[in-house]
Amino acid sequence: MTRSERRRNLTGWTFLLPAAGLILVMSFIPMFQAFLLSLKTGRGTRLRLADPLWMNYQRLIDDEIFILTMKNTFIYLIVQVPIMLVLALILSVLLNDPKLRFKGFWRTSIFLPCAVSLVSYSLVFRTLFANDGFVNDALMWLHLIDTPINWLSETGTARFVIILGLLWRWTGYNMVFYLAGLQNLDHATIEAARIDGASSWQTFWYVIVPQLKPMILLTAIMSTNGTLQLFDESWNLTRGGPSYTSMTMSHYLYELSFLKSPNFGYASAISYVILMLVAVLALIQMKVGDKRDA
Repeated sequence: MTRSERRRNLTGWTFLLPAAGLILVMSFIPMFQAFLLSLKTGRGTRLRLADPLWMNYQRLIDDEIFILTMKNTFIYLIVQVPIMLVLALILSVLLNDPKLRFKGFWRTSIFLPCAVSLVSYSLVFRTLFANDGFVNDALMWLHLIDTPINWLSETGTARFVIILGLLWRWTGYNMVFYLAGLQNLDHATIEAARIDGASSWQTFWYVIVPQLKPMILLTAIMSTNGTLQLFDESWNLTRGGPSYTSMTMSHYLYELSFLKSPNFGYASAISYVILMLVAVLALIQMKVGDKRDA
């Protein structure tokens, strides 16, 4: 290695070390401390090592509320994420049409929901889906229902409102990623498909989607990660009700940590279960999505 190469390497590490140090102090050390905390039992600050050490993790298996919150979270994941990504992909293709007028307006309008405060949009949704809210009034005016639906107090409808809120807020966010990917497509392949007589659907499915595969994989991993850690919608829209049937794992973790009688050790164990779920699902998605030849 020459002297100039050593100098360049030293310069690079000089820029990297402060950021690496911050990541170590702000992320990895707290993660290690949380793992140690998950091996303890007790209430509040009166903690001691559990006997056996894995007691909190063993307790999760018999915790009916945790099992229910995990089921709720996976319902949101399985239903909402595919719908959101498909909608985002379709919208991005439509809004990438060079003949479309007012493209900037449409793109901004669809993206804006993700810039709205979580609390603000939750209050709006709670008002819309109240017993005397706009949604019930509209449905009754259209004679689709005879009596108001208690949207936020029934299991099925409460979950539906959360899924609808997630779709409204995050579809535009993912659409922007796909729009960025579409700007870098090889348009010669699209023109070649059209010359060969491919229909719009065939061009979309066999030409556009394969080229967007890395972006689709990225958004799928980010959406999965975000949904498994979902808290705000569960807390702000339904408060986890009725009877925990719309509560997410992160919401349950929050209740165990800061409400009622704090149990930081058990809450830390739940946080590590969420971390493992995120890591495993991300790994599966990467293995499934990466079909490159070795």
